[in-house]
Amino acid sequence: MTARFLVLTSLMVFLLSCKDHQKTKENANIEQLTVVSPKDSVPFPFELTHFQTSAENPVFTGTGMDTWDHKIRERGYILKEEGTYHMWYTGLNNEKEPLALGYATSLDGIAWKRYDNNPVFNESWTEDMMVIKVDGTYHMFAEGKNDIAHRLTSTDRIHWTDHGSLDIRNADGSPLSEGPYGTPTVWRENNIWYLFYERNDLGIWLATSKDLKVWTNAQDEPVITMGPEAYDKYGVAVNQIIKYKGWYYAYYHGTPFEDWSLWSTNVAASKDLLHWKKYPQNPIMEENRSSGILVPDGDLFRLYTMHDKVEVHFPKSPEKN
Repeated sequence: MTARFLVLTSLMVFLLSCKDHQKTKENANIEQLTVVSPKDSVPFPFELTHFQTSAENPVFTGTGMDTWDHKIRERGYILKEEGTYHMWYTGLNNEKEPLALGYATSLDGIAWKRYDNNPVFNESWTEDMMVIKVDGTYHMFAEGKNDIAHRLTSTDRIHWTDHGSLDIRNADGSPLSEGPYGTPTVWRENNIWYLFYERNDLGIWLATSKDLKVWTNAQDEPVITMGPEAYDKYGVAVNQIIKYKGWYYAYYHGTPFEDWSLWSTNVAASKDLLHWKKYPQNPIMEENRSSGILVPDGDLFRLYTMHDKVEVHFPKSPEKN
């Protein structure tokens, strides 16, 4: 009986040991599944990265005539509200004249009608803008002369008030060093304004504000840097921030050339607006199709690129990829 007891005890110890060993292996596997490198876990959905260029492009250009908007340039911006597309754009007749703000509308985002009384704002240099609507007020963040960002507001999309240059501070509250801070792009969440800006296109910084008066850097180093790949080795600037399925996506332009002769549209993703990973298959648009922004198109998005002309790119079907 003692021998049988010893055998049974030994067997139980062995089985328990095997069970514990199996449990340890299962825990190890769980850890391997849950501890995933951020580099590998960042999603870049097909619908945010793949677009088909429309055969109807360009959908908007300068007039090509002796008008204030003989040419258009830099980033314009498009909002879709209640079935109508609203576009603001920068026009110029020659390089020596101040840049003015134009406005156009469209029912389909393809055929555009200029506002009869353009330009809608020409009191100060305004280009490379983005627009966000908050509580019935449109806030426009744009570059002014010498690439200094400023803010304008409107309640009707047409009549604008300039509130002057943005007051951006270093993380310790001291003033930024002299020089440009342009291509302002804003995201707003939980009553905090997040401002992305570039300095000579040499990197993208992030500053925040609660009152729209003083903006303080989240850190004094860029949150998105140039390179290391060739497509954005010599310049970067954010054009739009969106939030999609719990992730933030930055649409930004980059250049592979030191003389900035060619630009592309690219994407980066983040969970906290501070740490970003670039899409491994960047760029998503080349050949100077830059300053890209997304505009809702049903359940998906269409991509507009703009610089010296506006082009539209429709969602691509996965099976056509």
